[in-house]
Amino acid sequence: MTHPEHRGSIFLEEAEVLSQSCHPDGQFVLRARAPRCARAARPGSFAHITCDPAIPMRRPLSIMRADAAAGTVEFLYKIVGHGLARLATRKPGDNVSILGPIGTPFGPDPARPRALLVGGGVGIPPMIFLAESMAATPGAGWEPLVLMGSEVPFPFDLVAAGTHGHLPASASAALADLESIGVASRLASAAGLPGCFPGFVTGLAEGWLSALSPGERALTSMFACGPTAMLAEVARVAAAFGIPCQVSLEEYMACAVGGCAGCTVPVRTPAGVAMKRVCVDGPVFDAEAVFPPPA
Repeated sequence: MTHPEHRGSIFLEEAEVLSQSCHPDGQFVLRARAPRCARAARPGSFAHITCDPAIPMRRPLSIMRADAAAGTVEFLYKIVGHGLARLATRKPGDNVSILGPIGTPFGPDPARPRALLVGGGVGIPPMIFLAESMAATPGAGWEPLVLMGSEVPFPFDLVAAGTHGHLPASASAALADLESIGVASRLASAAGLPGCFPGFVTGLAEGWLSALSPGERALTSMFACGPTAMLAEVARVAAAFGIPCQVSLEEYMACAVGGCAGCTVPVRTPAGVAMKRVCVDGPVFDAEAVFPPPA
């Protein structure tokens, strides 16, 4: 059963596929018309999607963009298994069943407007959603920096990065869509991709943070989504610099609405360690609650 705060905010829609683009290494970007999901979606929330009429089990996908005015949602995914392989065959004009938005979103603190957003692989979409939401909030003073890591070519248009302090010259490429709205971004890859910092994205983040003054760090917060090992390292880096950090976890989900409890993880609470459901209690958690620093 979902939490009371989620009742009335998760919608089931037959969404029309508007576009689907294919990118290297089995990556796809799907855009669909789902007006109720688009209106309620927040950065960090996800949707549970039926991949094919012949496959009953849905797949959870992070929302990369939600346009409330146009009534559209956008997802980036990579083919892993039969279900997503079938989703990749859906064409414009087809319908897909979308249940969403689901989950607790990110909660940025206005007192820490310097936001460092770290995404790895298919954990990149929530970072794009969060960065674009910050950029679309006039007068809030957000200063997002998006760092993305991948071992396969990025499924986005890239441009030469603009000027941004405390970043190495080796990280010379940026996302065109983010640069066009004034959001700085940089890429990292241990696979030698051109324009990328040579190494893990967490190393790029740690280098940037180490160059900040204590006053700058006091205005900084971190947000991350990606593989568990990457999130554990992000949590370590954030703790080392005394910076609050929120992480969005990636877990296998059967129902995605809290009924099956198949996606539970141990989370530290004031009352002790409790098993929390990633789908509705998360997917966003405080990093230290999920990845406690060594005693």
